[in-house]
Amino acid sequence: MTPPQPLYPTHILFDQRVPMRDGMTLSADVYLPDPAGDNSGDGRRWPAILLRTPYQKANVNILSQARWFAERGYAFVAVDVRGRGDSDGVFVPYMSEGRDGYDSIEWVAAQPWCDGAVGTIGGSYLGRVQWQAAVERPPHLKAMIVLVPPSDPFVETPTGLPSPMHLCWMHYTSGRQVQLMEAVDWERVYDHLPLLTMDEAAGRVMPKWREEIEHAALDDYWRIICYQDKFGQLTVPTLHISGWYDDEQIGTPLNFAGMTTQAPTAEARAAQRLLMGPWGHATNRDSKLGEVDFGAGAIIDLRGEQLAWFDRWLKGIGTEEPVTPARIFIMGENVWRDEQEWPLARTQWTRYHLRGGGRANSRFGDGALSTDAPAPDEPADSYRYDPARPTPFITEATSSQIGGPDDYAAVQRRDDVLVYQTEPLAADLEVTGPIKVELYAASSAPDTDFMAMLLDVWPSGFTQRLCDGMVRARFREGMDRPSLIEPGATYRYAIDCWNTAHVFRAGHRVALQISSAAFPKYDRNLNTGAPLGVTSEMAVAEQTIHHDATRPSALILPVIPR
Repeated sequence: MTPPQPLYPTHILFDQRVPMRDGMTLSADVYLPDPAGDNSGDGRRWPAILLRTPYQKANVNILSQARWFAERGYAFVAVDVRGRGDSDGVFVPYMSEGRDGYDSIEWVAAQPWCDGAVGTIGGSYLGRVQWQAAVERPPHLKAMIVLVPPSDPFVETPTGLPSPMHLCWMHYTSGRQVQLMEAVDWERVYDHLPLLTMDEAAGRVMPKWREEIEHAALDDYWRIICYQDKFGQLTVPTLHISGWYDDEQIGTPLNFAGMTTQAPTAEARAAQRLLMGPWGHATNRDSKLGEVDFGAGAIIDLRGEQLAWFDRWLKGIGTEEPVTPARIFIMGENVWRDEQEWPLARTQWTRYHLRGGGRANSRFGDGALSTDAPAPDEPADSYRYDPARPTPFITEATSSQIGGPDDYAAVQRRDDVLVYQTEPLAADLEVTGPIKVELYAASSAPDTDFMAMLLDVWPSGFTQRLCDGMVRARFREGMDRPSLIEPGATYRYAIDCWNTAHVFRAGHRVALQISSAAFPKYDRNLNTGAPLGVTSEMAVAEQTIHHDATRPSALILPVIPR
């Protein structure tokens, strides 16, 4: 065990100016351990932890975090990113964060109170900018703790367009100070068409919103901020943290798997750890999320985990103690479990075929899931998708947390929702890993969407969302290769439904929901094939889902032997 460390009082240096290579300066607040307790310091140097934020460094949460680490022997540096708070420049999300991150790390390392070892920490935007800085390979970056980071463009929203709810975040980060999300009627705003002028409906013109809509495919505009194609260049020890209901969850397991398999050295591949809890975007806040209580064990000593990580890589403390590569929370069973990799090596990839007699509409239909292959002449299912009345995605109106373990029983009363489910399970079934759907589908439209959602149907009827994903037909071959489809033709669509770790209890059912909208999580496909985001005309699409022997649509589950 690591011996307890002394606690130090904290000395704060406000508004330290951090020079960038283009002459701009960013504002930093520096929290230093003060062994003398009188703000005089004693000339000692400390490893440093850097946090870079667009949400204003002068807030009580950062103050608490910074003091906590400073008391335990770290210099903590909180920086307003370019164009936000007290920093110079104009805020353009992500576009300068790699270079600015490099310059900030190297400035910290050169200060007289720093011993040259720098780690970074932060979640969401503060997480992704760590990856962007790491890609620049600053020599003094020794470790990262990355929480709930967004992925590369279109990994989370493979529509070619920003999510309508992304506009809420853009409003929040407009100007130099955080804006009031609650000042806007977001549900009304999300209904606005065309998407291009939705910013006006929210009350302010946002040039970056319109610029993103102009680049409705993966092109060089987006590639300059990508990091998930560069794991083979990175060696930074990283603690990856997220929750199964984080609305940006897909990135964390993806980043961990990428670093453990692609990092250029064995040492770097081994210097990764994954921590996944039953949490939303705000990690480790409460044992209950929505209507589901995951038990007292859902909350852990997360700061203790973070301190141990920095002690190991910045101070060399605790290096003799074994660290399990992955620690994940298994929902349904509500226990933590240590694992050696992600996805799990013992996974049994199991195809649950979509079955039925052609009437899978709503939860009252005949849709079934079975490990038995479909018959050669099994009839297809069909539904009408009307973008004027899109299938809803259950969420609060702001972008603070998008979705959760919500009850979709009411949504599944709609005829534009196909529901396929197993019989009540005779024994517990653990599903832990990436969730995939292979869908053979046709549409009367030249472009449309298909959504897939994995759910746990309780004996009480509570229909718990676990995870979901979507595909936009024009991007079926990749986000950089859009092409319209032939109306009436059948295509095979691969849908990434992200990840889960969940035990379906005996008596519960596994369910798959298929629809053509998840609004407002994703923008509505208007079914016309017109350029994305700039038109308002709509068309109703007739959708057909095949599940016969030659077109065996299936839910592919990572089953873990019990």
